[in-house]
Amino acid sequence: MSRVGITHPVICPHCEKPTLATVRSEAAGGGEMEPPYLLELATCGTCHDPFLMIEEDWGGGWDGEPLVVWPKQQRTLSTNVPEALRREHEEARRCFSSKAYTATAVMVRRTLEGVCLDQGMSTGGRSKPLFKMLEQMKDEGKIDGQLFEWAQELRVLGNQGAHFTFTSVSREDAADGLALAEALLDYLYVFSAQFTAFKARRASKAAESSAHGTPGKDRATSVPDQAGTHGEQKTPRAPSADLDF
Repeated sequence: MSRVGITHPVICPHCEKPTLATVRSEAAGGGEMEPPYLLELATCGTCHDPFLMIEEDWGGGWDGEPLVVWPKQQRTLSTNVPEALRREHEEARRCFSSKAYTATAVMVRRTLEGVCLDQGMSTGGRSKPLFKMLEQMKDEGKIDGQLFEWAQELRVLGNQGAHFTFTSVSREDAADGLALAEALLDYLYVFSAQFTAFKARRASKAAESSAHGTPGKDRATSVPDQAGTHGEQKTPRAPSADLDF
């Protein structure tokens, strides 16, 4: 069913005001490695400037909540990040776009708790206090000291948002919370996996070279001397890839 002509309530990326965006044209895409998506070119009902939105189909049809992807929007999280965590973080972004900074902090904390549970930080399937789960992640080597410190600060920020303390969460703190949460997701689900694949590939190549031998390396070659006899001259060795420069 075509979406051209319908309206969506969004925050305009140009005038930053709540508005009804009218879809002017659309194009569908998606494949085996990603869910079906629908790109929608829309115009703001207030300032009339155009922008691009996307809707996704996760099995129940277009979600009806398009995300503005151009202009000046945050990058899309890698699909290596579990879908449930991407949704939590995306909701945190939506809260921030709506200037709901306290709600942003709460969603960041939910994302952080989801990370801990996804990493198996629970007892008998039951959740533990968040600070205990973060300590367990550090003890098991899933996050290092600095990431642990970041995560603890996000937990404290989330607590500030979740409990009434007569103090609201500032825009700056909400923005930093979003950025740190995104960095944590990237570290755990993107960069760690990429580094593991990198090491495995290097180890596989090293094992293959060892099995087949390296032509010319450490082998003696015969060269004629002036007397017509043969002496031995070693081929110079190439610098080792393991040397520290």
